[in-house]
Amino acid sequence: MKQAIVARMDIGMGKGKLAAQVAHASLSAYEDADRKTRNEWKGSGQKKVVLKANSERELFELADKAEREGLPNAIIRDAGHTQLEPGTVTALAVGPGDEELVDRVTGDLSLL
Repeated sequence: MKQAIVARMDIGMGKGKLAAQVAHASLSAYEDADRKTRNEWKGSGQKKVVLKANSERELFELADKAEREGLPNAIIRDAGHTQLEPGTVTALAVGPGDEELVDRVTGDLSLL
């Protein structure tokens, strides 16, 4: 079991903002998963990786792939209270899910 969180690198988020967006994505996709998947992932150590993307379009393409694989996923849009304009797409989480399926969606991306 694994979860991959993909963050946009093209919008200049500060480290704190980036960390918050990654956390929002992780929790939102976790909540999208069914109870069995959530319990299995929690029981196996909640494996996560954080990866880089270079555009909003890339995040939406990855989300479409995740949907086709049947994986829980979540696109995060910033509220716009600090560094970014309201509605800016910042991150995507894929999974938790079977590691092989998550890798089919995100396996070509670089680690953050």
